[in-house]
Amino acid sequence: MPKYMIQAQFSEGSLKGTIEEGGTARHQAVKAAVESMGGSLDAYYYTFGDYDVMGIAEMPDNATAAGFAIAVASAGGTAATKTTILLTPAEMDEAVTKHPDYRPPGHVSGG
Repeated sequence: MPKYMIQAQFSEGSLKGTIEEGGTARHQAVKAAVESMGGSLDAYYYTFGDYDVMGIAEMPDNATAAGFAIAVASAGGTAATKTTILLTPAEMDEAVTKHPDYRPPGHVSGG
C-alpha cells in the first residue's frame, strides 16, 4: 500500500480539544479514522513549526488518501493540512529509469 506523510495545523478548537483530551486520545482518534478507511497509521508525532502534528499512514490508494484529507479538512479541526506521497528507495530506483520525451522551455530540439 502507498504511504503518505500527513501534516496538520490545528484549528483553535482542535488545540483546545487536545489540551482537554490529551495527545494520546487524539492519536487514537486519528488511528481509528485511518483504519476505518482500510489504512494503517505507522507514526504519529506532535511537531514544532508550521504544523502541529504529522503522521505516516498507509492507505489503499490515492483516492482514499484524498478522501481522508477532505474529511479532516471539512470537519473544521485543522487550519491547514498537507499530504505528501512517500516513495520507497526501491520505487525511486524504478522512477529514475523512466525517461520521458521532454523538452524544457526555451530549448530547441536538435535536428
